[in-house]
Amino acid sequence: MTAEPRFMARALELRAAATHRTSPNPLVGCVVVREGRIVGEGVTQRTGHAHAEVMAILAAGEAARGADVYVTLEPCCHHGRTPPCTDALIAAGVARVFAGVVDPNPLVAGRGMKQLADAGVETAWGPLSSDCARAIAPFERFILDRRSWVTLKVATSLDGRIATPSGESKWLTGPAARADVHALRARADAVLVGAATVLADDPSLTVREAPGNDPVRVVLDPLLRTPSTAKVLGPLAIVFCRAEAEVHRRDAIAESGARVENVPGDGFGGLHLPSVLERLAALGHVLVVVEGGGRLHGALLEARCADELCQYVAPVIIGEGRPAFALKTLTSLTSAVRLDDVEFTALAEDVRIRGRIRYPSPQCSPDSSSAVGSFFVA
Repeated sequence: MTAEPRFMARALELRAAATHRTSPNPLVGCVVVREGRIVGEGVTQRTGHAHAEVMAILAAGEAARGADVYVTLEPCCHHGRTPPCTDALIAAGVARVFAGVVDPNPLVAGRGMKQLADAGVETAWGPLSSDCARAIAPFERFILDRRSWVTLKVATSLDGRIATPSGESKWLTGPAARADVHALRARADAVLVGAATVLADDPSLTVREAPGNDPVRVVLDPLLRTPSTAKVLGPLAIVFCRAEAEVHRRDAIAESGARVENVPGDGFGGLHLPSVLERLAALGHVLVVVEGGGRLHGALLEARCADELCQYVAPVIIGEGRPAFALKTLTSLTSAVRLDDVEFTALAEDVRIRGRIRYPSPQCSPDSSSAVGSFFVA
């Protein structure tokens, strides 16, 4: 039983091109192949709707009988918001299923492929298993670690500054980069900032220059300094604070429709960041984009809670200014945070650098604290 990588590559392309959100389900791509030709394609639909396999089978119709199926993630075999995909594949009469990678969900974890094999469907793992594994890394983080996947979004000058000393940053990057940021937001479940960003810029954090719906807006505000008139507030907003925040401030923010959540402090005046991300995961938010300042970015790195970096670099040199990452001074390059799987993309005059964050030592435990905790406190 020989798989053809080009068909799995097409399934990966389908999921990468999708602009809608599927959380807490993973975004999966699937193609149905008969006699060397794709006869059906599908991606996972919005939460509560059909998965990729069902969409591809529906597109293929009768051509699915006796066909090969390439899917980026093992088909599910349990009842959730939708019936098992394994049942749909068996009912469609497919001959073979190639799954890119095992589903990390303990409810599946190899059982999907076994159920297919027990029903007489030929099964095999791969091809392009490493690419499929990278594609579901956020879902794996969500399932196994029970916390959200964090992408740090940063716009900087060539010398790594996000603003002048006075805080001027509009517009550091050009229109193409800003449109790409809106596309990044559109795919995220939530966009997160610190109270300092809200107080300085009063951002709306909405999607305006790309297709898609607005994400949930998250503000980290230990003492609830966010004004009740802030643009970021409303029914889509969540504000995290410490328990000692004044009650009247909670009431003022709640009146906007925003949700107010208590989490422990970090011992430095800020919030315990792993607790924030665990709570966001419990609310079903898998993908979180952080658009804060250098202190927030540095705190997430110090706490080992950032998974990916998406940095937009403008062809500008600022000199003295505000750094993108407030981190401890290194004594050796062996202690540096590095990027893996790095991609460079030209966006008109700017460059986007995107990669997975690699820490110099193993991932911290869920209850470790940030060493930089005062990034929200004046």
